[in-house]
Amino acid sequence: MSLYVYFELIIFNRTNLNPTIIMKSLFRIFVVLALVSLTINAEGQIKVDLKKKLEQQVNRRLNQKADQAISKTLDAVEDSIADDMKKDGNTGGNATGQNSGNAQSQGKAGQNAGAQQGDQQETVLQSYSKYDFIPGEKVIFYDDFSQDAVGDFPALWNTNGSAEVVTTNLFPGHWMKYVMNDCVWTDGLLKLPENYTIEYDVIPIGGLEGDGMSGWIMKLMQAKNAKAWDGGTQPGNGGFQFRVEYFGRPSYFTWLYGQECSASNLSGYVQEEKYKEKINQKYHIAIWVQKTRVRVYQNENKIIDLPRALPTGCVKPDRIRFEYGAAMISNVRVAVGAPDMRSKLITEGKLITYGIYFDVNKDVVKPESYGTLKEIATVLQENPDVKVKIVGHTDSDGADASNLDLSKRRGASVKNELVKSFGIEASRLESDGMGESQPVAPNDTPANKALNRRVEFIKL
Repeated sequence: MSLYVYFELIIFNRTNLNPTIIMKSLFRIFVVLALVSLTINAEGQIKVDLKKKLEQQVNRRLNQKADQAISKTLDAVEDSIADDMKKDGNTGGNATGQNSGNAQSQGKAGQNAGAQQGDQQETVLQSYSKYDFIPGEKVIFYDDFSQDAVGDFPALWNTNGSAEVVTTNLFPGHWMKYVMNDCVWTDGLLKLPENYTIEYDVIPIGGLEGDGMSGWIMKLMQAKNAKAWDGGTQPGNGGFQFRVEYFGRPSYFTWLYGQECSASNLSGYVQEEKYKEKINQKYHIAIWVQKTRVRVYQNENKIIDLPRALPTGCVKPDRIRFEYGAAMISNVRVAVGAPDMRSKLITEGKLITYGIYFDVNKDVVKPESYGTLKEIATVLQENPDVKVKIVGHTDSDGADASNLDLSKRRGASVKNELVKSFGIEASRLESDGMGESQPVAPNDTPANKALNRRVEFIKL
């Protein structure tokens, strides 16, 4: 292609510019051509080399422009397809899940943990804008397996198969790993009231079915007695099952014994493709039980909402059980009593919350905190004269100075989120951190340490 054609293309691509910019561009082109011409006339050999280089440069730029044009066209097509998919909405057959927010960015999905580059991409708090889960206030069971040695079976659990505590190169902390067709369950019975929350992190892994994902199951059940392992696919006296199948699709069913209760058995699955789990990625699962109602959240999305999953008098769950396939579990938290944030903050003058989450040794507020922060922001918006101090607290793990610094940074991060995401005036908020200096429980068990890791709002 000649230089004349090339320069025509340049001018054509800039027809949307004003005349002054076009004249400046033409002037620069003529200056370059003049310099090249002088150099070519000076040296015959250089003339040939420069001509070749100029042609190569022209071709290279033309190819780049062509690639850019193709990329823009493909991007437009992809955006159009994505828009169509969004317009389709929830189109699953038996799906009962409700989309409670935009899907979380998952980072690089892969079949091999070694091929991944660290954790999933960090998700901004705003992506959880409809996340309404608020964890219970009083912790009645907590296990992050930090008290267990790597390679051991965890102390607070039991099994008819096997499991071990492990660490992973992708995600910090200790994890309970199981790869089996058998079961692992909470050893002691849980004293659960009518309303409570269950949370845990899970990483689906391969194991039983070769290198691919094997799936996993969690059962919230009523045991026959404290010592029974309650064998079978529908163990104990009844319960609720949340299952992720080997191809990633979440599903559920209830099993309720007795003539009146059996008619209430439910089953179904979550059809949407975006809710399918992938191997070697971490998911935060939250279950909110309010009398007969069971809601299940996967990361930022409410995917199951059953108003009569556990009819009154049919079953009273008291045990958590994981089984089938292969997965790693950590940060299991069972808590009761939704906090009355308005009364605590406005009337009593102090609100302690465990619903604001951070990664280990980090000060970035995790998106799972949205439901709690939204409630606090609502209280502040309804009481515009109230000012508060936000104070971070840690457990005793690590150096005192590091914990103090971390708690101060966490307090500041919570303040920033209330200002940035919820529009609370910064002048109404102060932040501070006490580190490990003001524990509310001994730092001797995972559950007590979890109580000490908290954020307090103090009315000024």
